[in-house]
Amino acid sequence: MSGTATSASLAVLRTEARLFAREPAYLFWVVAFPTVLMTVLGLIPSFRDPDAALGGRRVIDLYVPVAVLLALIMAGLQAMPPVLTGYRERGILRRLSTTPVRPAALLAAQLAVLGASALCSAVLVVAVGRAAFGVRLPGQPAGYVLALVLAAAAALALGALVCAVSRTGKAAQAIGSAVFFPAMFTAGVWAPVQTMPGLLRHLVTYTPFGAGSAALDQAVRGDWPGWAHLGVLALWTVALTAGAVRWFRWE
Repeated sequence: MSGTATSASLAVLRTEARLFAREPAYLFWVVAFPTVLMTVLGLIPSFRDPDAALGGRRVIDLYVPVAVLLALIMAGLQAMPPVLTGYRERGILRRLSTTPVRPAALLAAQLAVLGASALCSAVLVVAVGRAAFGVRLPGQPAGYVLALVLAAAAALALGALVCAVSRTGKAAQAIGSAVFFPAMFTAGVWAPVQTMPGLLRHLVTYTPFGAGSAALDQAVRGDWPGWAHLGVLALWTVALTAGAVRWFRWE
């Protein structure tokens, strides 16, 4: 029986991957848009000039980690909630409960597909930033990967929580949008975290994406990400996951 369930779960994963690949909007916003945004910003001449206020770094250097986080936010808050709440509204999750594929397999498939697409987008951002604008590669690769994985987990957990508290697709879009803009702000989309005033910068690092931005920036500069930032990411992931599990309904 377990072998049948495993095969069915793998079939669900393949199906979800194909469905995601057939959605041009998701492919653009999750995979392509962060790189497009970073490229547009990199074409601004002043963003490519070293800034003494930034310790000789350039604005574009700060925006590469921001674009990486933007991919995670797009996957968690814009792609996941409409799909899962749509499945719930159409009764797909309820029907799955009567088959060898439990509804949890569909949720796991969504997490795997969106997580992989967001990480691919992050690799694309870093590669294009390096090739087009000479942005340095992470000086601490292991720390960068750890911070990236924790930030991805937090983003997907946040998306799962939005799905859990949203009864309809319209509610998911409304709640997701309400969370989306503060998430972008704390990630540094409008102003990199490093350029924020002292108190605001300190407060932002207690949010998942503010902590993620700080951790990624430290890894880029060759330092191991601060354990405080990694701890904030881990705590947010645990708390958001617990909330999603507590309030999620299959019907």
